[in-house]
Amino acid sequence: MRVSASLVLASCSPRRAALLSEAGFEFETVAPRVAEKFDLDLTLRELTMWNAIRKGVPVARAYPDKIILAADTLIALEDEIIGKPADLTEAAQILRRLSGRTHEVCSAVFIHHFAGRQLAAFHEISRVRFRRLSKAQIDRYLAKVHPLDKAGAYAAQGRGAEIIAKIVGSFSNVVGLPMEQTYPMLRQFGVAPCRAC
Repeated sequence: MRVSASLVLASCSPRRAALLSEAGFEFETVAPRVAEKFDLDLTLRELTMWNAIRKGVPVARAYPDKIILAADTLIALEDEIIGKPADLTEAAQILRRLSGRTHEVCSAVFIHHFAGRQLAAFHEISRVRFRRLSKAQIDRYLAKVHPLDKAGAYAAQGRGAEIIAKIVGSFSNVVGLPMEQTYPMLRQFGVAPCRAC
């Protein structure tokens, strides 16, 4: 079995890094040098998968002997895809739209070992119901978090309970990396948490 140090997270997301660390994985982090695409002609699943692959492939080519993990997360409200807000005004608008309603969160994950010619891709969808939020509640929430790097302008972890009423499905998926699927898939690539090596 390969040691976990052969794992590279192709992501700038501190949330994905935290999930892997909490699960006991050792890994390097490499920022992918591609911009996320936002093509409304694609479905939620297609767009997240496209972005995950675009992030992962260049890093896999640059580190052919490593196991590369890339991911992308977006949300959709009634099939309309919502990405990261451009500013706080748009963040507040997004939260007003999500208030009292249920939306889908989709994360796509791409794992690639270039030298071993091994790859896997999968996605996970969770459903999140928001509490009914007043303008004051939205303003207070946005004053406590940094929403501009988050799809849907919110985070499930931390202060998420202030705005989220219920999550159906994987919580870690809503955070940004569905660990229930990622953990066993990494084992197929010979990567295990260091405590299990």
